[in-house]
Amino acid sequence: MVDKEKVITALRDVYDPEIGVNVVDLGLIKELKIDNDNVTVDMVLTIPGCPLREYMISQVRETVESVEGVKSVTVNLLDDVWSW
Repeated sequence: MVDKEKVITALRDVYDPEIGVNVVDLGLIKELKIDNDNVTVDMVLTIPGCPLREYMISQVRETVESVEGVKSVTVNLLDDVWSW
């Protein structure tokens, strides 16, 4: 089973390139769901229509995939409005 704290720790290495703060501390990660070795990340972006949308999703996916035991990652982009 994948350790949720390891996933959160790994995500602290993913930074919003425009703000310079990691996605966890920015509050962009809304929920992590772990089902055995499958991880689902629910996240928001700082602005609707963010030009770095695909980059941020790929960074989150690749980072979570690098955590020991993770077999698959799904990143869901929520329509929620971000506030810090």
